[in-house]
This record gives sequence, C-alpha cells and structure tokens, in this order.
Amino acid sequence: MQISAAPLIYILIFVAVVVLVEGIYLTVFGKSISLNSRVSRRLALLEKNQNREQVLEQLRKEMTQHMNARGLPLYQILASKAQKANIAFTPQQLVMIMGLVGVVALVALTFATTASLGVRLALSTGFGIGGVYFWVNRKAKKRMALLEEQLPDAVELMVRSLRVGHPFSSAIGIVAKEVSDPLGSEFGLISDEAAYGRDVAESLRAFAKRMDNQDLHFLAVAVSIQQQSGGNLAEILDGLAKVIRSRFKLFRRVKAITAEAKFSGMFLSGFPLGVLACIQIFKPDFYDNVINTDSFVPAALFVGVMLTINILFMRMMVNIKV
Repeated sequence: MQISAAPLIYILIFVAVVVLVEGIYLTVFGKSISLNSRVSRRLALLEKNQNREQVLEQLRKEMTQHMNARGLPLYQILASKAQKANIAFTPQQLVMIMGLVGVVALVALTFATTASLGVRLALSTGFGIGGVYFWVNRKAKKRMALLEEQLPDAVELMVRSLRVGHPFSSAIGIVAKEVSDPLGSEFGLISDEAAYGRDVAESLRAFAKRMDNQDLHFLAVAVSIQQQSGGNLAEILDGLAKVIRSRFKLFRRVKAITAEAKFSGMFLSGFPLGVLACIQIFKPDFYDNVINTDSFVPAALFVGVMLTINILFMRMMVNIKV
C-alpha cells in the first residue's frame, strides 16, 4: 500500500508556523506579556520604567492601535480579534510577521514536498495568514474567558474597598495591584487615566466598548448612573457582582449541557475532511481513474460547496446564545 506523507507535512508546517509566531511574541516582549504571569503587564512595565506617564501611553497605544488600523490590507479580518487579545505587536508588525512565516512555510514546503511552485505559493500564503489568524483568535478567546472569570471577584474587591472608606478611584487602583492580567492592566490603565483627570465612568465605557463585553457594559452603566443620581455605590456594585457571577454560572451550565451537541456538530463537520485526508495519506492514487474526466472538477466543486454549507449550518445549530 502506497502512503503519501504530504497531508501530514502540511499539518506539521502549519503547527510550526503557529509555534513560531508564539516564540517571536514571547522573545520580543518576555514573560510579562503572558496571561499566566502572576504580575500584570502594567506592574512589570512600572518596575522597569518608573515613569508612570510613559507606561500609560504605551498601554493605551497597545490597547487601541488595532482598531485604528483596520484600513491596512488583510488587517480588517484581524483587527477586532487582535484588540480583544491585546496583542502588543503593532498592526504593521503583525502584517510583517504574516509575510515572514509565509516565507518560512514556503521554504519548508520547497524542501519537504514535491508540489508545484503555484501550489507552494498558495499554501504558504494560506499558512502565513491563517497561522497568524489562528494564533490571534486563540489568544483572544483565552483572554476574554479569563476576563469574564476575573470580573466578579474584581467587582467584589471594589465593594470591600468602598465599604472600608476608600473612594472609587482608589478601589480601582487596588484591583489593578491585586488582580493579575487581563483585568490588572486594564483597571490599572483606568486608574492612571483617572489620576490624570479623565472621568472614571468614561474610561469604563471605553473599556467595555473595546472588549465588547456585556458585563463590562453593566459595570460602566452602574457607575455612570450612580455618578448622576447618587446612591450607595457599594450596594449597587455588590448586586452587580452577584448578577455577573450568576450569569457566569449560567453560561458555564449551558456550555456543559450543550457540549455533546457541539461535539456532534464538530464531528459531523470534520468527518468528511478527515476521511479525505486519510484517503490522500493511505491511498493517494484513489482518484487517478477519474481525475482527468470532464465531470471531476464540477463534482469536486459541488462537494466542496456542500461541505461548506454543512459546516455553516452545523455551526448555526450548535451556537446557542443565552
């Protein structure tokens, strides 16, 4: 039985591209950029650079640069994800990294496969763009999930600070010092902006809009209403913390209940592609008798369209929103 290693080589090159991007990121920015670090990126920068204003300017640039660069070629598909992931690379650097890993993929394809130049160029371009997008999307999902998990505890910490007599700006500063990233640096940015005269409610609204998170919108609206109409902010935030925690538990419960349906949808969507990959690996000459017929290309296009429709419909059926 003839076995073709080309599909496995393509998969390994794609994985290598993603690992290369992560390695470049950690090499350039160090451990402080990792969400696994106990010390927030803001505190790490303050430790290296005692100038609070420069650190504030750097963090603000990192947190807003991606949506401001949506006009760059190929970057519109990355802008929203990169902003949620808070990628410290500039948009221009990300585009350059796409080109760099694309070249690396082309070299790897040249030495590891016998594909034609056109196929290698197409694959390397796809690996460059797709690899960076996959990496950014994974970073964004991880950061947003961690932010949603940290938020109830952060609000409760603010409540305790308010009840012992601290002003709200000081309560935000305590969260910035005690909580790790992503909320540590985000609330540190809000605290620094408040110290330089920006309204806290306005900073919270900008944060909620940037992250596109419903719970953060609730927090910004609660603070804004309290500033306009008065009231006990500690009690308001205490109730909000309970609501956010209940919503978080509900989402986790829905996720657990729908896990089987989502897995079934992923399996049914990926099974045809897996079978096709297995055929290409274990019997690469399977289609040799029909590949030169007139109906092969239309049939292949029809199957590709139907598989795409299948994936889209499966995604719609298992994407349950609460």
